[in-house]
Amino acid sequence: MKKIILALLSLVLFSSHIMYLKLDSYFLKPNRSATIQLFNGTFDKSDNVIDRDRMLDASMLNNGKRIKIDDSQWSEKDSITFLNFRTSESGTYVTGVSTAPRSIAMDAEAFNTYLEHEGIRDMLAWRRDNDALNGAAVERYSKHVKTIFQVGDKRTDDWQEILGYPIEFIPLDNPYDLNTGDDLKFKLLFNGKPLANQLVYADYKGAEGHSHDSHKKEEHSHKKDAKKEHGHNHDAEGTHSHAKETEEKHSHGAEGTHSHAKETEEHSHDSEEETHTHTSGQQLRTDSEGIATAKLTADGIWYLQTIHLVNVANDDEITHESNWSTLTFEVTHGHGKETHTHVAEEAEIPSYVFWIGSVLLVGALFFWFNRKK
Repeated sequence: MKKIILALLSLVLFSSHIMYLKLDSYFLKPNRSATIQLFNGTFDKSDNVIDRDRMLDASMLNNGKRIKIDDSQWSEKDSITFLNFRTSESGTYVTGVSTAPRSIAMDAEAFNTYLEHEGIRDMLAWRRDNDALNGAAVERYSKHVKTIFQVGDKRTDDWQEILGYPIEFIPLDNPYDLNTGDDLKFKLLFNGKPLANQLVYADYKGAEGHSHDSHKKEEHSHKKDAKKEHGHNHDAEGTHSHAKETEEKHSHGAEGTHSHAKETEEHSHDSEEETHTHTSGQQLRTDSEGIATAKLTADGIWYLQTIHLVNVANDDEITHESNWSTLTFEVTHGHGKETHTHVAEEAEIPSYVFWIGSVLLVGALFFWFNRKK
């Protein structure tokens, strides 16, 4: 009984939180106030805020200019960190946040559970193959997150700029030149060089319709529920259950990965989540050039995420080091394509037809009554 209780406590304490930069809409208008949310927890629920002194870099890139985000632009509410800013001219914008490293100690059982829970399969396999499952760990970790969003109609090349983070996703196509049904090819860099054979998860949060400002008046009904296509359901609390997954489907689910912004706050998964891992969607492997391709199968907010975890030798303080990375963007259907159908609208009768008809009717009635007299 004592071992069971300790295992449950380990799961609660050492479950990790991934970090995402999120927008309600990734399609904004120029010269308007806007907000980006920094989540630390799952894709649906943030468990704690991120202190400004933890951010080694927080910057925004648009039209070839990279601007440092001022500390005064950040605020917090309900465990979410908010970035308040104002858009300028049209373009494809990039915002990034990179955090300073922190460390956490775990016993062998907690570390193995964490590896399995977060889908860090390569390290778990290495420990099994090298008879190291009984080894405790002290992990140094840091997070490096980006989001790409579109302001106005003009596309710019900022989406392909490298921010210089320790680990970083670089799209090879502008996500806003793509539509649902297309493929997004991307490169993963580690210390500025292509990272080969790295496990990457790609998943999405289904959208109920357009988030474009210019299309708010349009009603788009999508019969398929986006969540069902991926075989899992997210509840209001950010937890989820997985249907059977095939070997071809992979991706860190909305709740994959870990983080330790404040060691006492960032590990808070409910114990009932111990029966599954937070991996869903598409599981991808980068090739020798650090390149992989995600299939954008549905409308929604998409995210790529990965954890690069390695053994550290000859260090008295840590045994492992990890770098976490996410990239978020939005994908919609293309108008005029077969991927989306609009309900046929009835032809609208011009107003002048009613005016002419009314005048003719009144004239006819006037003529009729005068004739009777």
